Amino acid sequence: MAHRPDRAHLRHRPDHRQQDRQDRLTRVTENPSAPNPVPHVEISRRSLLGTVGAAGATGIALGAVGGALVTGGGEPAVSDSAPGALGATGVAFHGDRQAGILTPVQAKGHLLAFDLVPGAGRREAAALLRRWSATAGRLMAGEPSDTAGGHDTGIALDAGPSSLTVTFGFGHSFFDRTGLADRRPAQLKALPEFSADRIDKARSNGDLWVQIGADDALVAFHALRALQQDAAEAARVRWQMNGFNRSPGATARPMTARNLMGQVDGTKNPKPSDADFDQRIFVPDAGPGPAAHAWMGGGSYAVVRRIRMMLDDWEKLGLDHQERVIGRRKSDGAPLTGGTETTEPNLTTLGPDGRPVIPANAHARISAPEQNGGAAMLRRPFSYHDGIDVDGTPDAGLLFVCWQADPQHGFVPVQRKLDRGDALSAFIRHESSGLYAVPRGPRHGEYVGQRLLES
Repeated sequence: MAHRPDRAHLRHRPDHRQQDRQDRLTRVTENPSAPNPVPHVEISRRSLLGTVGAAGATGIALGAVGGALVTGGGEPAVSDSAPGALGATGVAFHGDRQAGILTPVQAKGHLLAFDLVPGAGRREAAALLRRWSATAGRLMAGEPSDTAGGHDTGIALDAGPSSLTVTFGFGHSFFDRTGLADRRPAQLKALPEFSADRIDKARSNGDLWVQIGADDALVAFHALRALQQDAAEAARVRWQMNGFNRSPGATARPMTARNLMGQVDGTKNPKPSDADFDQRIFVPDAGPGPAAHAWMGGGSYAVVRRIRMMLDDWEKLGLDHQERVIGRRKSDGAPLTGGTETTEPNLTTLGPDGRPVIPANAHARISAPEQNGGAAMLRRPFSYHDGIDVDGTPDAGLLFVCWQADPQHGFVPVQRKLDRGDALSAFIRHESSGLYAVPRGPRHGEYVGQRLLES
């Protein structure tokens, strides 16, 4: 057999052309005193391509990170067209509410928790939230980041904002770490343990919580990377979870999302048009409790749970059995008592056998607000799939995120009831948990949490 030389060194050989291109880009954008200087300007991802032509007229050879703007040597050139409708959609960072609560669910999501490093306190936390808010504002507007690393990574260089949202919250431990225990709201007390929980503490809680959502995976990862760099020496990632939803436009008409069990998931979500929507989802502007807690006025509380689905067991059930576990038809999400997805279930209807058509332990019955003193939550989850275990079992399920004005009267009583008798419990396992206070949105010139950290 002919000798085949080891080519590993070729696979790992540095790409000097790539480095040369990066060096030229760095000189042009970061060092105005370098040869052939040009004025430093902030270039948005959307306007960058139009800027290249003007730069070329000055005799500057612009190379691109990853070869995106290369014009010779047979390498592809970037189109000068604007992003498509999906990529061009932006969400405002500033406003009465933080983005990512009322925003329609996006196709890609990242959930992270950070812990402040030893020795970091209120001052360091304030500086971090100031950096994070500035970066989130730029990225959500489709602008490049300006991270602690000193330059944008170029990951989303040719994309629009793609409905990017970044949401920030504070965990129970944050207030002790920053000397603000007297400003921790009573609603933020630790969630109780439920009998069916199998909680991994390393993937639960945390000082700071970040939710990232976008309709493009690279845009979402770009934000994730920028915020991690911004954390610098102030905070370290405690845990990270990655999720997804159906992409916009994948169905003939807008529909409630399905989860990995194939069920329509989120039918009973409260709607902003409901008369009591704000009362259920957002803390009153004045804030309940003492004045020291008023910083949460206009905010909301997020419960985050990683719920693994026993898909192999679930998929062995017949369709009729699956529908009785949920209490709804799998085809369209309508209650078993008839109608459409939005039809109110008739919990008193009996079948020919004299039993309730919607079984007593059906998930839809037990979780119904009318069965829980009117308790309601705005569910905004992502599905996840973290690979296949050695026994062939998929590690997949739901990154459950729900929003409410008071989790002690929203999530907790409903979960207690589900814990006692939900037929779905045999097919799911809660593996991580967190509760976070999410303050109102920042005004222009403010950063998220400023009312807490500077009051």
